[in-house]
Amino acid sequence: MNLTRFQQDTHQMNRPTPKSFSPEGLLSRGSSDRRVPGGAEPQTRRRSALSWAALALVGVHALPVAAQQVEPRFQWDPNDPRVELGSGWLDAEAAAWNLTHVASLARPEGFFNPETPGDRRFNNTDLAFRGDLLFQGNYNGFQVYDISDPAAPELRLSEVCPGGQGDVSVYGDLVFMSAQETRGRLDCGFEGVADSVSTERLRGVRIFDLGDLNNPRQVAAIQTCRGSHTHTLVSDPDDPAHVYVYNSGTSSVRPASELPGCSGLDPDEDPNTALFRIEVIKVPLASPEAAEIVNMPRLFTDPATGEIAGLWRGGDHGPGTQSTRRTHQCHDITAYPAIGLAGGACSGNGILIDIRDPANPVRLAEVLDPNFAYWHSATFNNGGSTVLFTDEWGGGGAPRCRASDPPTWGANAIFRRDGEDMSLAGYYKLPVPQGDTENCVAHNGSLIPVPGRDIMVQAWYQGGISILDFTDPSAPFEIAYFDRGPLSDTELFTGGYWSAYWYNGRIYGAEISRGIDVFELEPSEHLSDAEIAAAKLVELDEFNAQLQPRFEWPEAAPVARAYLEQLVRSERILDARANQVSRALDGVERGAPSGTALAEAADALEADVAAVRAGALGGDPVKLGLLAEALRGLNP
Repeated sequence: MNLTRFQQDTHQMNRPTPKSFSPEGLLSRGSSDRRVPGGAEPQTRRRSALSWAALALVGVHALPVAAQQVEPRFQWDPNDPRVELGSGWLDAEAAAWNLTHVASLARPEGFFNPETPGDRRFNNTDLAFRGDLLFQGNYNGFQVYDISDPAAPELRLSEVCPGGQGDVSVYGDLVFMSAQETRGRLDCGFEGVADSVSTERLRGVRIFDLGDLNNPRQVAAIQTCRGSHTHTLVSDPDDPAHVYVYNSGTSSVRPASELPGCSGLDPDEDPNTALFRIEVIKVPLASPEAAEIVNMPRLFTDPATGEIAGLWRGGDHGPGTQSTRRTHQCHDITAYPAIGLAGGACSGNGILIDIRDPANPVRLAEVLDPNFAYWHSATFNNGGSTVLFTDEWGGGGAPRCRASDPPTWGANAIFRRDGEDMSLAGYYKLPVPQGDTENCVAHNGSLIPVPGRDIMVQAWYQGGISILDFTDPSAPFEIAYFDRGPLSDTELFTGGYWSAYWYNGRIYGAEISRGIDVFELEPSEHLSDAEIAAAKLVELDEFNAQLQPRFEWPEAAPVARAYLEQLVRSERILDARANQVSRALDGVERGAPSGTALAEAADALEADVAAVRAGALGGDPVKLGLLAEALRGLNP
C-alpha cells in the first residue's frame, strides 16, 4: 500500500490508498496494583450504601485501583501522511488509509456563511438514517439526502429551522431535532427572539412529520428548562405504539417566568431544581402532537442518602489528574434496548442505566475516571460486554490532540462489563498529533458490523475519522483513517467531523464546515474482503447511533469465511483444520456446496472446541464454535 497526501476539492471524488501506523505507548492496561499520578484511579461502583459525599471525605484512594495512566506523551510515525497536511476550507490536503473516499457534498444554501467556515450558527451536527434517506442535522435546521446511490447522494429537502445544536433522530415518518439556543422560535423563524422572556421561544425537542417529504410539518415542540443538547430515542419491545425520548439538557436554565417550574438553583436551595435530571418524553406514534414529558428521573441520586447530587462533585482527583465536570447533567445517552441497558455519559461520570421500563430508567452503576474532563458519549459492543465512553476535553472547540497532550485525556476509555460491574480495560486516542489550529478530541461514532470483532468508526473533529478495533478492550488499535488539513493554518475555527457512522455498507461523515463525506472500506492486512462482505450483509431499515441496534448476520459464506480468517490471523486454529474448512467454503462460494464436507468440518471444529476447553489443544473455543455453527447453517 502507498502512503499518500493529496490536494482535495471536497466537491469531487478521490480514491486514495495510503498506509498507517499503530503507535506504542498509547494504552493504559488494566491492573490491580498500579496507580495514576497522585494516587487517583478510575473507579466503578454498584448502587451501595457508600455515598459519594463520604468518598469525597476519605479520598478516591479508598477504592480499588483499575488502571495506570501512561506517561503524558505518545509516539507516532513521523512519516504518517496526516502530519502537517495543507490547510484550506474546500481545498485542503487529505490523507487516507484503508478507506476509499467516494463522495463529498458541500453544505447547501441556507446552511453556511460563504464569508467564513467558522460561523457556528450553521454548524453541521449529527446524522440519522431511514431506508435510502440520510438526515443531516445543523444548527440552522436539517437536510435530507437520497443515498440510494451512495456515490452520488442527492439533496431532497432543506428545512431551515434555527435553534442551535440540531441533533437529529428519525423513527418512521417522524424526525426529532434538539434546540437549545435562545434564538429558537416555535415557528422556526430565522429572526430569533429578542426578549429575555417570550412565548415565541422554543428550547427543547421539535418533532416533524415527514410522511410527505415535499411537505414537512412540525407537529410538536416539547419545551424543557435547559433546552435540548442531545436526545435519545428509546423503543419499548412491549409497546410498539409509542417511542420514548430521553432529553439531555446542558445549557443554562431558562426563567420560570418563561417556563413555569424551571429553577437553576442547587438542590440545597431548591429540591425541584432543573439540574441533576433528564426528561423522558412519551410520543404516541399515531398522534405525535400529543407527545409530553412523563418523567424527570434523578439519575444521579445517592441511594443511601436520597441526595439528588449524589455523584461526582466536580474538580480534580489529585496531582497529575484531570479536572472533571460536576455530574449534574447527561451529555448523551446511548440506549441498547436488546439488552435492556443504556450507557449515560453524564459530565462527571459514566453510568449504566436499566431501561427495561423506558418511562422509568434506573441507574445501576457508575464509573469515574481521573483522566476524563467531560463524559461525552457511550457505545456498547454488539454483545454488550464492553462499553466505550468518550471524553470531550475542551468541549470540542479546542486543539486537544497535540503532541504535548496526554494520550488518555480527550480519549476513549473502554470498560469491560459483567452484569452491573464495569472495569476499565484500556484507552484509545487518535494516534497521530494534530496542530494548534485543529480542534480535536474524541467524538461520535458507531460499530461496523464485522462478525467476531468489535470495530468502531469514530469522528475526531479536525483530527478526521479513525477506525479502531477494540475486540481486546485492553489493546485497541487503528485499522483505517481519513483526515484533511486544518481549515486554516493561522486561525482556529471549529470544524472537522462531528460524527462518522456505518450504514448499510458505507461510512458517512458529517463535516461541520465542509459538508458530508461518503467512504467505503478497503481490504487490508487488518480487514479482509470476507469481513467487509459479511459487514455489508447487515441491512438496517433505520439507524440512530444513540438507539443502538443488535447486529445479526444471515447464514452466508462470507460470515463463515470471516470467522475462519480471524482464527488464521490470530493463529488460534490448527493449520489442517483451517485448510479443511477453507475447502468446504470453496465449494459453497463456487455454488456447489458439499453437505458432507461442511458437516465433517463442523464436527471437527466442535471436537477442537472440546479439546481446547479440556486443555489438550490451544485455540479460541468461542470463535471455533461460531465457525462450526456458521458451517452448519450453510449445509444444504
